Amino acid sequence: MTVAGILAEFPKLRVLVVGDVCLDRWCRYDPALADPSRETGIPRVGVVATEVTPGAAGTVASNAAALEARVAVLGLVGTDGFGYELGRALETRGIASHLLVHADGVPTFTYTKLINAQTGQEDLPRIDFVNIRPLPEELDLELVRRLKEAAPDCDVILVSDQAETDSGGVVTPAMRAALAGIAAAHPRMVVWVDSRMRTEHFRGVIAKPNQQEAEAACLRALGRIDYEELRLLTESPLLVITYGGAGALVIDQRGSTLVETSTVENPVDICGAGDSFSAGAALTLKVTGDTIAAARFGNLVASITIMKQGTGTASPEEVLAASRAGAF
Repeated sequence: MTVAGILAEFPKLRVLVVGDVCLDRWCRYDPALADPSRETGIPRVGVVATEVTPGAAGTVASNAAALEARVAVLGLVGTDGFGYELGRALETRGIASHLLVHADGVPTFTYTKLINAQTGQEDLPRIDFVNIRPLPEELDLELVRRLKEAAPDCDVILVSDQAETDSGGVVTPAMRAALAGIAAAHPRMVVWVDSRMRTEHFRGVIAKPNQQEAEAACLRALGRIDYEELRLLTESPLLVITYGGAGALVIDQRGSTLVETSTVENPVDICGAGDSFSAGAALTLKVTGDTIAAARFGNLVASITIMKQGTGTASPEEVLAASRAGAF
């Protein structure tokens, strides 16, 4: 199937992105405005411009929406200003946010990046607004309920489990169990999981860790690095391990294949490359049923987004142009 043919099918797909959705705030500050505070004597950081984008699960959703799939996001946000900004950022990208759970007392995951307006470099510590408390049971139940209710109408479910602590994220044991049940009940649905720290705890879904995450999952679960054993342990029909500029390793019951990617000279920003890969690969897998084509398409999308500052996306026109240039 050609790239053009694959792209033509994406607008027909109903995609649900589940997980830790956050707000990325890109704040440009002017060092010349670093006047000392009268109260403390500490130099201020004078922000002169701010741009906001959906992050984490929101990045996955943005990538799928940019490829013109019909996308909704399911996650948890606070009833704070950051939650409002996140809702608007999703809306402007054509991403449905009606499945988001809005909760009092829970901060919206927010990452504020301080960019020097004179150099264009991020040269001050990032400011993170995070939730380190366990997810209240009533919110956990509500998120799972919404997932089960929405799932039958989906062609693809993309899961972004990005919380770096044992608590605070929305992809809980109850959520993992629900995803396993959905995957078993809907074998033609693509249930694709990208988990930063818990790959080994999922069952019956497609798993996409990067190399470091896959090795860590193997060591935690098996005490050694054995990707096929990890796939068998997790009962995964497909394990896809991304290797950055080397491509992606595709592992299923037939064996393993390294799908190489085209060389990208001097990438601008590799942050979010895995999210771009997941969106492109999962959608392509649903359209073609071909695991190798899916990995190649994921590589193609990521090769475009890493040439953009911040968590970029790739349009169908950009994907088609890159494929004609020999990147697919």
